[in-house]
Amino acid sequence: MKKTVFLAVSIILMTLWSCSTSQKLATLKPEPDDASPIIYNNIPSFLNLPINIKLKDIENKTNTFLNGLIYEDNNIEDDDIEMKIWKLAPITIKNSNDANSEKITTILPLKATIKYRIGTKTMGVSLYNTKEFNLNGIVTLNSKVNLNNWKLKTITELTSLDWNESPTMTVFGKNMPVTYLINPSIKLFKSKIEKKIDEAIEKSTDFKPNVFAALEKICTPFQMNEAYESWLRIVPLEIYSTTSHLKNDSFLLQMGIKCNMETIVGQTPETKFDSNKITLKTVSKIPDQINANIVAVSSYQDASRIIKKNFSGETFSSGKRKVTVQDVSVWHKSGKMVIALDLTGSLNGTVYLTGFPKYDAAKKEIYFDELNYVLDTQNKLLRTANWLAQGLILKKIQQNCRYSIKPNLEEGKKTMLNYLNNYSPMKGVFVNGKMEDIQFQKIELSQNAIIAFVKVNGQIHISVDGLE
Repeated sequence: MKKTVFLAVSIILMTLWSCSTSQKLATLKPEPDDASPIIYNNIPSFLNLPINIKLKDIENKTNTFLNGLIYEDNNIEDDDIEMKIWKLAPITIKNSNDANSEKITTILPLKATIKYRIGTKTMGVSLYNTKEFNLNGIVTLNSKVNLNNWKLKTITELTSLDWNESPTMTVFGKNMPVTYLINPSIKLFKSKIEKKIDEAIEKSTDFKPNVFAALEKICTPFQMNEAYESWLRIVPLEIYSTTSHLKNDSFLLQMGIKCNMETIVGQTPETKFDSNKITLKTVSKIPDQINANIVAVSSYQDASRIIKKNFSGETFSSGKRKVTVQDVSVWHKSGKMVIALDLTGSLNGTVYLTGFPKYDAAKKEIYFDELNYVLDTQNKLLRTANWLAQGLILKKIQQNCRYSIKPNLEEGKKTMLNYLNNYSPMKGVFVNGKMEDIQFQKIELSQNAIIAFVKVNGQIHISVDGLE
């Protein structure tokens, strides 16, 4: 009798003990597909980049190129003229305000020493009379301007010369006023001055290094969100340019960039800027609205780490039974997302679910459609933890798997706006603009990454203030 009672008590205790302890679950892991390079169809973006170059900057650089002795011709044998021209004071460049054409006016204070030889050489005997003229005045030149191969091309014409001092000629070692002789002789150095101004402006306005240096800075990947370790990378493909226009005190140049825009999650991505691969095309008009299609690429390793922050520690219960999510991993398998949940509590082990990631545009949420247990997981749950296999728990997990990306889109917009608010990627270059809301387009899965496509509209303006 005692043995029977003892056996009954033992059975009851074992039953209570088994009901109060965790069950072990051993499931087969759905192995991820073999890793392969990330391949996706990136829709090119078109960014409008109107560039503003101030005449003051052109003036400063022209003064750098033309300083002191700006022209020297010591050979009198070729054209009977020796000439030296000095710049006496800084050159001034301004809008000529010619209503009929776009011209700039250049004011050049100068002094010149000119030796002019008159005579012939007969039978080996030189019969020359050489005169030396000294000039000191203000030269005014007007230039027609156009942009060609990243440089301002000018056709300059000397329009007037105002003397600070009466022109003189050296006679017997003395300077004698000869204004009546010099005024008709301006043509002797007129073409020299015009050519020198054209050369200096062309050298001082080679915009290509500045534009490409600014582009290289802009195309250097920058971090959009530190918590999510997301980076924006711009890869330029082609540059479009219209002809330049002179307006008030600036040259306006409409430019546009055809590029790929990518958001990379994880470590700092390398830049893909290569000026040698960028082609320049001339067009008649560029719209002022940007249309940016951004590809967001997140490896499953990075996605697992980020999603873990959202789901780790979550508890799901049914009656007295409950499990806590300790870890989350995601990967790709046969066109679906596999979600692995490491559980502790009434059940210890890993359960595997699969589903298709979808986007709820109204709520700006990512959710998993047709989320269900992997077949092996479901079969074992039905045998060992039927309560967890029931639709109620699965529904709770599915609801919890929904997560809003609205804060991410808003944070992304806020971050991008920081780069459109007088952002200076390099000295003298400033970026301003505005953008509309980020529009989510679609999600695609590759074998080793989640790829999301978003679209952004807005405007960008780049000004160059202080060319060096």
